[in-house]
Amino acid sequence: MALNNDSGDGISRRRVLECMSWTGTGVLWSIAGGVPRSLGIIDEAVAQERPGLTFLQISDSHVGFDKPANPNALGTLEEAIGRINALPVKPAFMIHTGDISHLSTPSQFDDADRIISQTRLDVHYVPGEHDFLDEQQKLYRERYGRGSKGAGWYSFDANGVHFIGLVNVIDLKAGGLGNLGAAQLEWLEDDVKGRSASTPIVVFAHMPLWSLYPEWGWGTEDGARALAYLKRFGSVTVLNGHIHQIMQKVEGNVTFHTARSTAFPQPAPGTAPSPGPMKVADGKLRTMLGTTSINFKRGESRLAIIDTALQN
Repeated sequence: MALNNDSGDGISRRRVLECMSWTGTGVLWSIAGGVPRSLGIIDEAVAQERPGLTFLQISDSHVGFDKPANPNALGTLEEAIGRINALPVKPAFMIHTGDISHLSTPSQFDDADRIISQTRLDVHYVPGEHDFLDEQQKLYRERYGRGSKGAGWYSFDANGVHFIGLVNVIDLKAGGLGNLGAAQLEWLEDDVKGRSASTPIVVFAHMPLWSLYPEWGWGTEDGARALAYLKRFGSVTVLNGHIHQIMQKVEGNVTFHTARSTAFPQPAPGTAPSPGPMKVADGKLRTMLGTTSINFKRGESRLAIIDTALQN
């Protein structure tokens, strides 16, 4: 279902705020006034050069995974990077929302770096729980966490947009729910203090900050506290991974968007006994993997999200 705020589509604002939309492959989403609307199919959208800030999101590469759901996760990551390199407009940078590796081994991180570096883009990382499996939980920090705070949280600015990378995969709570912790929440409160409410905010973390499906641990126990610090901002976009599928929700000024994996799909909430790698027909796999491109144009408070599958 396409969410929009046109008066003729019969969808009330209440319905929009309540709806969680499983978006289809190749749809360009534009956010105006806090509500997404579909602009068209991806082939039409990508053909047009979009001004302003464009950046990419990839997630859940799981380099080293080789089970039946995808015996070659490194290969599908390479395909995703190939599509990125073929984009007609070079993005400003890329974010990776975690689970770079599958078992946190040096060789898996080496392989991921070798492939991802082919984009020749600056990459901003946050960890997934699979990136902290080494005994001392130091390999991720040594490679990707330099200059960050605590377990790897940080912020930066680009073209008037304030980006905040959060870590919610340390000290997981009951049922596997994510956790930010008091120290990170205090840092976040201080980080946004004094910033103009008109500053567009993009938050990225591995696990969803909203209670997407707590029964499977798909949420962050103290995520509401983090979102409370962002309530006064007019435009907040939260980008996550972890669930390996596209899911979107709008609550007031906040738009939540989860990304596909480049490795394997997972079942929709409640459609299987538990989450985990989902085996699909070989010909269908690449339609369920992909990348995300995000565009922000200064002065319009307009953000567009394009989800691109490896195969349509």
